[in-house]
Amino acid sequence: MRRPRFIAEQARCAEGPLGRFIAFVMARETWGHNLRAIEALDIRPGESVLDVGCGPGRSLAELARRAQGGRIVGADPSKLMARVATRRVRKFQAEIVVASAAALPFEDGAFDKALCVHVIYFWNDLEAAFREIARVLKPGGRLALLFRTSADEAAVRAFPAEVYRFHVLSDVVAPLEAAGFAVDVHDALRGEHNTPMLLIAAKRRASIPRQ
Repeated sequence: MRRPRFIAEQARCAEGPLGRFIAFVMARETWGHNLRAIEALDIRPGESVLDVGCGPGRSLAELARRAQGGRIVGADPSKLMARVATRRVRKFQAEIVVASAAALPFEDGAFDKALCVHVIYFWNDLEAAFREIARVLKPGGRLALLFRTSADEAAVRAFPAEVYRFHVLSDVVAPLEAAGFAVDVHDALRGEHNTPMLLIAAKRRASIPRQ
């Protein structure tokens, strides 16, 4: 059954009472996927980690626990999600900013690691977003990217194409590499098309000219 567009829009940029409900649902539905990406990053104490599209911020507490003494930041384009995430992590040393993946308000090389879980569907320009993430990562910094591909027919049927863009895997890898990442298919689909793909990408130490 296809989800109504107004529900899908809330997943892209939540607002109002419905957005608060979506935040609650998202925190539960995607928790296992966030943990999968976090585990793959092998976060160490003292590291700086950025969650791009952090949503309600449930992953930030786990990141803070693993990177004790480090810097944990969540970025999300939704002001509502940023408020929800701020309340969720008030007891942890974490920062929340309202920002899109294509315009991150951080200095070059600010982070050791980053993760993006179920957010690339909403980006208009993958390469621009990946270049910006590469910019704020240190040379050798790692990105965990978890998403459903167009091979997941159930997801394609369930979400309106006007809001969700499900990409062919190669159409995600190519802009990652163009942005300066070396990509590893960390956890393939294993023949199950309804399993989200997890990519681990490392920023190449040779700089990529900014455009």
